[in-house]
Amino acid sequence: MVLTLVLAPSSLQAMKVIKRGDSIGVFYVTKITGAESDGVKPGQRLCYRCRFGTRPMVMLFARQADERLDVVVRHLDRLVAENQESKLKGLVTLIGESQETLEREALGLLNRSGVKEIPLAVATEQGVRANQYQLPKEADVTIVIARDSRVLRTLVFDLDKLDFSVLDKELERLLK
Repeated sequence: MVLTLVLAPSSLQAMKVIKRGDSIGVFYVTKITGAESDGVKPGQRLCYRCRFGTRPMVMLFARQADERLDVVVRHLDRLVAENQESKLKGLVTLIGESQETLEREALGLLNRSGVKEIPLAVATEQGVRANQYQLPKEADVTIVIARDSRVLRTLVFDLDKLDFSVLDKELERLLK
């Protein structure tokens, strides 16, 4: 299966997406599941971005939590596991209107994907937008790659059109 990343520069500029050099601000989520060894209990509200500090991180924000997201989440979980020496951290945050629905979707995502290294959390879109993340409503997924509390790259795509080689290349740059 060949997947293609959708990153039309003109549409990204029009969307005012958080971009390279921007500071990554505080945003609160509720951990639902995953990352059992991170010391955070399910149901706990926190800022994972703050907890990760200046470490290299990949924050995935998703509006869809169906089987198509499972592949991306498994890939991210594997990358975090393989790069523990570099202290790479990852986080998946489901965004939407209904907290109850998001919690159910996060548990389903864990059951289908079997993630071990990354936490699955939920936040309302308003909570993320209020913190200047500027996540485009047009995209299924927005991935923010950061280090030293600054954005290195933002990837915006539909789940049907993702090229893992682009994500892997960006993570390779991040970990240099």
